[in-house]
Amino acid sequence: MHRIEEVRALNGFRLWLRYQDGVSGEVDLSDIAGRGVFEVWRDRRVFEAVRISESGALEWANELDLCSDALYLRLTGKTPEEVFPHSRAAQAHA
Repeated sequence: MHRIEEVRALNGFRLWLRYQDGVSGEVDLSDIAGRGVFEVWRDRRVFEAVRISESGALEWANELDLCSDALYLRLTGKTPEEVFPHSRAAQAHA
């Protein structure tokens, strides 16, 4: 699992993230903002209240969270097989 060490909310439903392995950069979440459970982000204060959970995921109030590994893939543009070479999916393609 890739743990997030730092997060900052930016304009336009973007987050700046820094991971334990030194990878850092911006992730644009505008494609999910305002949809389904992410409707609450229409209130900018809710989006800006992002925090890092004990497990290293991002979380907001009302049990809303995002997986740190999924965000890592989005940030780096890598495939799950590249990031998790020992996963079943990667071994099936080998």
